[in-house]
Amino acid sequence: MEENQVSAFESIANGDHEAVAATTTEYNSHSSTNNDHGWQKVTYAKRQRKNKAAESINNLNRLVPGATISGGDSVFRSVEKESEERARRLREAQRAAAAANADAIGVVPARSKLRSDDEYGEDSDDEAVQQNAKAAEEKKSKPKKPKKPKVTVAEAAAKIDANDLSAQLIDFSAFVEDIQVMKFADYFGRAFSAVTSAQFPWVKMFKESTVAKIADIPISHISDDVYKTSVDWISKRSIQSLGSFILWSLDTILADLASQRVGGKGAKKGVQQASSKSQVAIFIVAAMVLRRKPDVLISILPTLRENSKYQGQDNLPVIVWMIVQASQGDLAVGLYAWAHNILPQVCGKSSNPQSRDLVLQLVERILSMPKARTILVNGAVRKGERLVPPFAFEILMGVTFPAPSARVKATERFEAVYPTLKAVALAGSPGSKAMKQVSLQILSFAVKAAGEESAPELSYEAAGIFIWCLTQSAECFKQWDKVYEGNLKASVTVLKKLSDQWKEHAAKFSPLDSMRETLKSFRHKNEKALEGEAESAEQERLIKDADKYCKTLLGKLSRGSGCKKSVAFVVLALAVGAAVVSPNVESWDWKKLTVFFSSENPFF
Repeated sequence: MEENQVSAFESIANGDHEAVAATTTEYNSHSSTNNDHGWQKVTYAKRQRKNKAAESINNLNRLVPGATISGGDSVFRSVEKESEERARRLREAQRAAAAANADAIGVVPARSKLRSDDEYGEDSDDEAVQQNAKAAEEKKSKPKKPKKPKVTVAEAAAKIDANDLSAQLIDFSAFVEDIQVMKFADYFGRAFSAVTSAQFPWVKMFKESTVAKIADIPISHISDDVYKTSVDWISKRSIQSLGSFILWSLDTILADLASQRVGGKGAKKGVQQASSKSQVAIFIVAAMVLRRKPDVLISILPTLRENSKYQGQDNLPVIVWMIVQASQGDLAVGLYAWAHNILPQVCGKSSNPQSRDLVLQLVERILSMPKARTILVNGAVRKGERLVPPFAFEILMGVTFPAPSARVKATERFEAVYPTLKAVALAGSPGSKAMKQVSLQILSFAVKAAGEESAPELSYEAAGIFIWCLTQSAECFKQWDKVYEGNLKASVTVLKKLSDQWKEHAAKFSPLDSMRETLKSFRHKNEKALEGEAESAEQERLIKDADKYCKTLLGKLSRGSGCKKSVAFVVLALAVGAAVVSPNVESWDWKKLTVFFSSENPFF
C-alpha cells in the first residue's frame, strides 16, 4: 500500500493524473475490503461513477493525510515557469510591435495602464527615454515640404506671350471648330493653373462688389497684344461653336459656385479650396468671346430662360456679369438681354432687394454709356425683335408706378431710368405693320392699368400710353370699342385725358374718322345702358361721365371741321382776289394749295 502511495505522488509530479486516479481507487477498495466484516455495501452505478469523477479531481488538489512528498517544492513549479515564460514572450512581442509602430508614425507609444508595477522599473524608463530621443531626432531630420509660391492673376497673365499664342492658334486649325475653341480655352487654363482660389476669390468678389467693379474682372489683367490676338481669332469662329463653349463655361462656373456654397457651410474660416483648372481662364475666355461676338449671348438666352438651373438669386450675379461683357461690345444686346431675361425676375418668386439692386445696377450701367439713348432708340428693333418688348414694358410700368403703400427704395431708381426705356419701348415707324401689332399688344394691358384706382400714378401713365396706341393704328379704336363696356373706369380716364389735353393730342390723330365713329358708338352704348337698370350707382356714374366726355370730344371734332371749312373758304376767296389783281396767276403753286385743302389736319 505504501508503494502505491509513493507511485501516486511520483505520478503527480510527472503529470500522470490518470495513473493517480487509478492508484487511489485501488487503495480505497482494498481498505474497504478489510474493514467491512462480511457486509456488502449497495451502491448505484451511475451515482458511483459521478462520485469517482469528483474524487479524482479532488485528489489532484490535496495531499493524503499522514503522507510525505519527496521534492514537494517542485510539484507546480514547472507549470508556473511555463506560464511566466509565455507571459514574458507576450510582453516582448507587444513591445516590439509598439516600437515598430512608433517608428512608422513618429509617436512614442503610451504605456498601458494594465502593466504591473515591476514593468515600470529603471529598464522601462530608459527605453522610453531612448525612444523619445529617437523620435525627436527623426522629426528634426525629416525635410519640410517646400511651399509652393503664390501666383497672382496679374503675374500669370504677364507670362502669356502673344507670339506663342499665335503659334498655338495655327496648330489648332488642324481640328474641328468645337475642338479648336476648347483647345483655345485650355491654353489659358494652363497659363493660369497655378492661380488658386485664394488669389482669385471670385465668389466673394461677385457677392461684395458692384456691377461696375466686376465688369473688368479678370480680363483687365490681359495685355493688349494677347487680347487683340485672341479676339481676332474669335471673330472667325461660328456663333454655334462659341455658344456651346459659353454654355459649357457657365455650367462650370455655376458648378464651382455650388461646391463653394456647400463647402462653405461646414468649412473652417480661412480654408481656401483649390481652384479648378482654372476658373480664371474660363472667366477670361468667356469675357473675350462675349465682347467680340455679343450675338453669342442672344443665341443662348432662350436656354437661360427655359432651364431652371440657370435661374435663381444665387446664379443672378454670374448672368449679370455675362450681360455686362456682351454690352461692352453692343449696348443693344445688353439691353435686349436685360429686358428679356433679367427684368422679369423683379416680379418673380426670387424677387428681393438684392435682386432688384442687381437688375437696376445693370440697366443703369447700360444707360450711362456715351450716347446710349440715341443708340438704343435708333436700334429699338434688332433683327425683327424689339429691345424692350411689350411684356417687359408692362413689368417696367408696374415697378415704376406702384401703389403708394408699395413703394420701396428701388422705386425712385426705376423712375430715373423709365423715360429712356419708355422711349425705346415705343420707338418705331408710325403706321408701319410692326407698330400696329405692337400698339395692339400694349393697349391690351394699358386699358387694365388705366383703371387701377389703387395706383393713381399708374392709371395716369397708362392712360397716356393708351392714347399713344390710338395714334398708331385705327385698329386700336376698334379694339377699344370691343372692350369699352368691360373697362368703363379705364375708358373714362382716357376720355377725360383726351378732353383735357386735346390741343396736345389732336394733331396726332389723322384721319379723325376712326375717332368720330368710335365716340358715336360709345354714346349709343351709354344711352342704351342708361335706359335700363344699372348694376350699381357707381356704374351709373361712370356711364354718365363717359357720355359727358364723348359729347365734349364730338363737339370739338365738329368745331374743328367747321373751322377748317371756314379757313378754306377764306383762303379760296383770297386766292380768287389775288388772281384778279395779279397778272402772274400761272406762277402760283396750285398743287400745294390743293393738297392743303384736301388734308384732314385740324385747326382749332
